Amino acid sequence: MSLRDALATPPARARYVRRLFGTIADRYDLITVVLSYGRDRAWKRRLGAMAAAGPGARALDLACGTGDLTFDLAARGARAIGLDITPRMIELARRKPAAGRGAAFLVGDMMALPFADASCDLVTTGYGLRNVPDLDGALDEIRRVLRPGGRFLSLDFDRPPGRVLRSAYLAYLTVVGSLMGLVLHRDPDTYRYIAESIRRYPGAAAVASRLRARGFADATYHPVLGGLMAIHAATRDPR
Repeated sequence: MSLRDALATPPARARYVRRLFGTIADRYDLITVVLSYGRDRAWKRRLGAMAAAGPGARALDLACGTGDLTFDLAARGARAIGLDITPRMIELARRKPAAGRGAAFLVGDMMALPFADASCDLVTTGYGLRNVPDLDGALDEIRRVLRPGGRFLSLDFDRPPGRVLRSAYLAYLTVVGSLMGLVLHRDPDTYRYIAESIRRYPGAAAVASRLRARGFADATYHPVLGGLMAIHAATRDPR
């Protein structure tokens, strides 16, 4: 099955993403460093600062990977829980030196969160929205678990608006991803998925519009790395 066919429907995409992240979990930290030019952790610290989670705030970090953002929130005093659908990611997060310092981790699906309504003060995600099989469904779940007035922040790739820059950016990710996939996994599609997922992603402005349509107020985004990345910030409406 081709990569495009694997992403053609929400059920197929869900199966592919689960399998993919199980495959790359042990290389995940390396890949994020390479593809972010070493800036990934700084961007996550910026998101954590924007979240302004006070001591004791109930924070949920979705698609947490190996836990960098979860640990940052915990270091700022939040009661942080990292959730990821990939058991190996959670296993690796729990092995990190910062584990146990206010952060907890569990395996779970951000499309069906195992938390009560209005139980979180803050929800974050790094590279989560682009990978869900149903973006609107994921936003509905995030809104459900946030208390009225609670904050949501997301870091992800963006699609540059200019056709030339966008084409060059996606070509770069395709070539680099293919080479890394061949070297690390003997499968060029392993990281070529990133460029393909960006092609299917609505982009930062459209995601902000969807946030507003799903019951979030003050939905904005902040360009990162010249617009190649973006940080979204929104507040659950008081209803």
